[in-house]
Amino acid sequence: MTNEPSTLFDKIWERHVVTRGVAGRPDLIYIDLHLVHEVTSPQAFTVLASRNLPVRRPDLTMATMDHSTPTEPMDIAGGWSGIDPQAAQQLQTLRENCERHGIELFGPGSMQRGIVHVIGPELGRTRPGMTIVCGDSHTSTHGAFGALAFGIGTTEVGHVLATQVLLQRRPKTMRVVFDGPAPVGVTAKDLALAVLSRIGVDGGTGHVIEYQGPAVRDLSMEGRMTLCNMSIEAGARAGLVAPDDTTFVYLRGRGEIPEGTEFEPMVQEWRGLRSDESAVFDKEVVISCEELAPMITWGTNPAQAIRIDGELPILDDGNRQAFAYSGHAPASTLLGAKIDVAFIGSCTNGRLEDLCAAAEVLRGQSVAESVRMLVVPGSEAVKCSAEALGLDEVFRAAGAEWREPGCSMCIAMNGDFVPSGQLAVSTSNRNFAGRQGKGSRTLLASPETTAACAIAGEVVDPRGFLATTGGAR
Repeated sequence: MTNEPSTLFDKIWERHVVTRGVAGRPDLIYIDLHLVHEVTSPQAFTVLASRNLPVRRPDLTMATMDHSTPTEPMDIAGGWSGIDPQAAQQLQTLRENCERHGIELFGPGSMQRGIVHVIGPELGRTRPGMTIVCGDSHTSTHGAFGALAFGIGTTEVGHVLATQVLLQRRPKTMRVVFDGPAPVGVTAKDLALAVLSRIGVDGGTGHVIEYQGPAVRDLSMEGRMTLCNMSIEAGARAGLVAPDDTTFVYLRGRGEIPEGTEFEPMVQEWRGLRSDESAVFDKEVVISCEELAPMITWGTNPAQAIRIDGELPILDDGNRQAFAYSGHAPASTLLGAKIDVAFIGSCTNGRLEDLCAAAEVLRGQSVAESVRMLVVPGSEAVKCSAEALGLDEVFRAAGAEWREPGCSMCIAMNGDFVPSGQLAVSTSNRNFAGRQGKGSRTLLASPETTAACAIAGEVVDPRGFLATTGGAR
């Protein structure tokens, strides 16, 4: 590594290069943590079996069940009655593969089970400076800790299982700076949607985005995870936030991470994981925070987002199909649009802070009779903490359904879905056509906005509700 100023990405990448590619070939990089779930791993394990290969580092591999798991309570046998046969087969296959290769699995009944990108940080497995991969595009979530984390395909899942290394072409770098503090009512989800609306779904293609600025530093670790989670929606390879005291406080004593004097040397090393002041990025974007407001999507990709009080774009060839599918009128407002479903959860907004924010809006209120609302914690730990705070009672009293942990309506492959023709406000990460159910339509928003819309039965500006609940995060 040279003495030239380096970005955070450069520092992590260089520490993990095993063999440098020549003549335009990719580098071979070492992987510190491999996260596995039931949907993208079966084929990879089948390849290993066909070649009689073991998992190279089962101790650096961690598995959970999340995508296909129902969010209805388990039966007395510790499973799910009425589960889709294909989903049941996926879960059983993962269990068998983990047992065969000695991989730690968090399955039904485990108090550590949850969405893969929620439990990694919870258990202290996600740490600054690591390389982390998973057969899931939203692996970028872990970049909130200053880790280089990205999704990989099934073939690559097999390669990492067998070798613990991966061929990768070095991405370019991109810096997104939020200039100034975020206004009241603007959350991490709104920052993410603001970036997407600015640069588009391909604005980050081929890049690793590092988020900087006062608004980012003010975010909790949960907020930073939300921001990095959505990086992939801009086409980016990964998202990063440099670790700081907020990171260290979150990590201290978490899982196998030590406390006290043993923790301090780790912190000193992690403090060096930041972009040098004069480091040069391949692309830079500056967003003025004073112009920001709560955001909401309207179309069929996450970049089709506007201020909650803004006007939809005019009709053109670039958005014609999105308008046709969404049913919204060009050059109009979403305010007042009737909704049918409200969903709070997913690896984007299913953490305790997200549930607390939604509960504060819903406390003493009632979900509109025309709206079905699901609140799904991102993990067993989140569920237990929320219930200890009485959040489940707040949700139930308001008329929302309090469910078991899982991906739920985000992916609609587990029994939770939005019926065809219905409109949902969702805290998840994608509003693709049919993503939350065949023929369904989705508006992406923050937990606060989603909760406010559930109460009103229509799209509303959440700031009117936040004024009575003590402001926003």
